[in-house]
Amino acid sequence: MRFRHPDGTTVHLAYCTNVHPAETLDGVLAQLRDHCEPVRRRLGRDRLGIGLWLAKDAAHALDTDPAALRGLRAALDRRGLEVVTLNGFPYEGFGAEQVKYRVYRPDWADPERLEHTTALARVLTGLLPDDLTEGSVSTLPLGWRTTWTDDRADAAHAALLTLAERLDALADLTGRSVRVGLEPEPGCIVETTGDALAPLTAVGHPRIGVCVDTCHLATSFEDPHTALDALAAARVPVVKSQLSAALHAEHPRLPAVREALAAFDEPRFLHQTRTVGDTGRLHGTDDLGQALTGDALPDTSPWRAHFHVPLHAAPAAPLTSTLPVLKDALTRLVGGPHPLTRHLEVETYTWQALPPALRPRGRAQLADGIAAELALARDLLTDLGLKELP
Repeated sequence: MRFRHPDGTTVHLAYCTNVHPAETLDGVLAQLRDHCEPVRRRLGRDRLGIGLWLAKDAAHALDTDPAALRGLRAALDRRGLEVVTLNGFPYEGFGAEQVKYRVYRPDWADPERLEHTTALARVLTGLLPDDLTEGSVSTLPLGWRTTWTDDRADAAHAALLTLAERLDALADLTGRSVRVGLEPEPGCIVETTGDALAPLTAVGHPRIGVCVDTCHLATSFEDPHTALDALAAARVPVVKSQLSAALHAEHPRLPAVREALAAFDEPRFLHQTRTVGDTGRLHGTDDLGQALTGDALPDTSPWRAHFHVPLHAAPAAPLTSTLPVLKDALTRLVGGPHPLTRHLEVETYTWQALPPALRPRGRAQLADGIAAELALARDLLTDLGLKELP
């Protein structure tokens, strides 16, 4: 979906296909048929943006076989779909029964991460619509904190410098510019937007920036305006923003709240949980189940958990979502005189991890839910003065 900002800029809205995990190119093509095109039809659109997640094998197939890449581009055109952004965070296995810490491997100290991200950038230049020359890729925020060392930090820095050189060369070769954004996430070396400032200013390249995920932003209790102002002051570009909402518990001390939270403690994904203590310090656990055990977290202040809940359907009381944080962030991102980013992506990949009563039953209900999320995002954008384009 495309929108015209009052300054004349085109802002793109997509939804991320990591909600339909597939490891192979055939699986990606099936996603377009079974999920993406039905969502487009529900929205009554002739064209719908999707943020493709391409696992290692699918990305390799597209990068090494020009015919396969042309075939995917043709399938997108045929189904009324377009791609301006890729989700390069998960490497493989995102549809496994247990993902947890595996999603952070390989990290940016591992050469495989650089090669995969380079391949994604090359593929994206072949998928961009004919009238566009700019694409984006979101990626891992360096690595998980407990595995990090000074040597790994040095290796990651060198890899990002090499990536910047490759992106420059790719732009010269194709006439299309791809930017890559580290996506701050709780528990990682780059947990917050503030953590991104040092490594990205050290790289100092306009094609390497940040992907602001509004669920992660909220989970870490970052104020959107303060965070985005700091990025702007440091001249760190917001390559894209993922529109998502976290799980919020206002009174985690109450037994009824604990019981409601426990329903979201599931075995597939990691649900980092955070709270701000009486001294203003951020406290956290790696997973929601750990927070619910004993006194692992202070419980006199609200808790937020890294669980992407549907934008249009906050959990029932006594829980809610951090949709207000998303709205504040979006106001700063695209509500000003000029947009801070041109690529927005709804990313609720946890539909099938919701408590059983809240999960969609079948493809049709899932398509209905995704369409409802996109409709909400569309309305937020038009409320901010953007005009929806055909």
